[in-house]
Amino acid sequence: MNDRLRILLAGIACTGLFFSGQAQVNYTVEKNIRVDQFGYRPQDDKVAVLTDPQSGFNASESYQPGITMEVRRLYDGTTAFTGSSALWNNGATQSQSGDKGWHFDFSALTDTGTYYVFDPANQVGSYPFIIQPHVYFEVLKAAARVYFYQRCGFSKQLPFAENGWTDGASYLASGQDSEAHSVDDKNNAGLVKDMRGGWYDAGDNNKYVTFTESVMHQLLDAYRFQPAIWTDDFGIPESGNNLPDILDEVMWELDWIKRMQDTVDGGVHIKIGDIDYTSPSPPSSDTGPRYYGPKCSSSTIVTAGIFAHAAVVLSAFPSLATYVDDLMVRAEKAWDWYGQNARSTNCDTQEIVSGDADKSLTDQDQSAVTAAAYLFGITGKQVYANYVNANYTAVTLLNWWGPYGVAYGDGLLYYAALSGADQTVANAIRAAKQSNANSVGDFYGFSVQKDLYRSWMPDAQYHWGSNQIKACTGIINLDMNLYALDATDSLQYAKRALASVHYMHGVNPMGLVYLSNMADRGAENSVNTIYHSWFADGSAVWDDVRTSTYGPAPGYVPGGPNKDYAGSLAWIGNEPVQKSYHEWNTGYPENSWEITEPGIYYQSAYIRLLASFTELPAVDCFGETGGGAFVDSCGICAGGNTGITPVTDPDNCTTGMEAMGDRKWIVFPNPVKGLLNIKPVDGSSFDYMVYDALGRVIISGVGSGNLAISMEGRPAGMYFLRVTSSGENLTLPLVVQDSEN
Repeated sequence: MNDRLRILLAGIACTGLFFSGQAQVNYTVEKNIRVDQFGYRPQDDKVAVLTDPQSGFNASESYQPGITMEVRRLYDGTTAFTGSSALWNNGATQSQSGDKGWHFDFSALTDTGTYYVFDPANQVGSYPFIIQPHVYFEVLKAAARVYFYQRCGFSKQLPFAENGWTDGASYLASGQDSEAHSVDDKNNAGLVKDMRGGWYDAGDNNKYVTFTESVMHQLLDAYRFQPAIWTDDFGIPESGNNLPDILDEVMWELDWIKRMQDTVDGGVHIKIGDIDYTSPSPPSSDTGPRYYGPKCSSSTIVTAGIFAHAAVVLSAFPSLATYVDDLMVRAEKAWDWYGQNARSTNCDTQEIVSGDADKSLTDQDQSAVTAAAYLFGITGKQVYANYVNANYTAVTLLNWWGPYGVAYGDGLLYYAALSGADQTVANAIRAAKQSNANSVGDFYGFSVQKDLYRSWMPDAQYHWGSNQIKACTGIINLDMNLYALDATDSLQYAKRALASVHYMHGVNPMGLVYLSNMADRGAENSVNTIYHSWFADGSAVWDDVRTSTYGPAPGYVPGGPNKDYAGSLAWIGNEPVQKSYHEWNTGYPENSWEITEPGIYYQSAYIRLLASFTELPAVDCFGETGGGAFVDSCGICAGGNTGITPVTDPDNCTTGMEAMGDRKWIVFPNPVKGLLNIKPVDGSSFDYMVYDALGRVIISGVGSGNLAISMEGRPAGMYFLRVTSSGENLTLPLVVQDSEN
């Protein structure tokens, strides 16, 4: 059964109504049982955090879990695992969250399926979740598709845009991105340039070359380290072109940066956008003029590194040979321009609003080392290796390898792994990373005692964009394993990185999945509103999932809790740091952008992190990628979240049969569009009944042998099938699909 069943089940979960055999099971969802709302891979730690708030906005809530906790199967309410809750830190209240709590460890449960944590003493349960190897694949896909929605100058239409989030091509009118004017000489027609394309940077619709640095490096690394998971079917216009869709998206941004580069001398203009703060919704309705900034040292050296890294990755595709050659030429031109022109930290006058796109000289030094590393990797020219060897100590992470400037550290590690790298330098880089991992305890390894929510980060890091830092903390731990720097503690680094994932997926004091509008992907409590010019405050269509027609598009990562919030809602700053988050998108003076605005850099950090824990689903026997049902060694379509477990032993051909006592039935397909087949193994007669989520009987009768029931014409949605024979029964959730789906 595919993930759509899990989505429909989640919708029923919120009503507290479940079915098991002939009995109807009711329970109340307890929000203070925190789980990863998407779920867990079978092999990973699975720990629910049971929370009793003591301070902050939810201090009036109280939850005291029972000692015995259970994990129950969602499809029939039976118990799959029983264990005990363990008091965290002797009952202490964690200052960062204002909560005290318990942990319920159910890591021993590895069977695939859809479950919920249940507290028998209080008769309450958690949101549902999946245990499945590829549980994060659809989540990753949604997060990656955000870049499609952020495309500037590209029409978002069905079927590529989901229903509700369509818009025409933006900023292609006269005087806009395809005919942009220089901000320093606005009326000079001779300086008009075509700078269309690229991604909106964040909630605003401007585009900044320097702000793409970490984004492009992280997306390229997300592919480089996990190429197998990046398929060609993410539902973007380029899907099906035999290139992974994540690279198609990267190339969309590369093509824009190319337009920002002066092809004659190699210098790169720093940004393009508006000179006022008017950004109407949707973006295509904005008819105002657009301007580009000057060529700057910051943007030029950043571009050299991006183009070189992209050439490294894209060179694996022979069909892109010409494209790669062009990137290499452009990267070297940018490198030369940077070396031949004066560096500046005041090149961006900020007349184009709103962010200062300049980089400090220190950061430019680090960008140059990063660029040289990738230039050496793609060209093999010793001049670039020499530059790294002479200047690698300019990368500040060598002294404190924390979650800032991660792209620079990844550039160093990339260089250190090259066969032609100077081994003294390579060893020094690796030694610095290893030393920091051993000494910077706040950011490396796993400690359950530091954080009730198992994802420790010091107070200082809960600032503007804290979700990016949370993800980058996971990344620097992952790098320890990706580059084989400390095999002894590899499990601890993986646990730390995975804890960041679970935090983002709802194991946090807000109980909130920090991605927008993910109910259809399995998150019952995800971000409802973000600060974004498209999904604007007051929009009847896109403002808020709770109050508007659609809410924001799925998958956006907001900035996150911000203890330094400086807007007019002073109470936010008085919350515990992990609760310094509020769901709203109002502008000045409330300044919601300090908390809920997304950014393409928050997005890339999360994607880079999640990709390392994402597995590729196989194509199921219903022809769907990730459907969860597979043809087993017995030739039966089974598996996934149906409660039917595939077998690999041909001599044990019971796969696809749901067992109750001595009775077994084969039920397929599920989801069903037409005929539903029920086959009793022993050929005996049986009673059957199909009823809807409200318990209304739709079809019933008596069958024997191989029975086919027509579901043709039934409204799409969730149903239940009950089969009974000799007092034994089977109840399964059943998804009916429209015939055209």
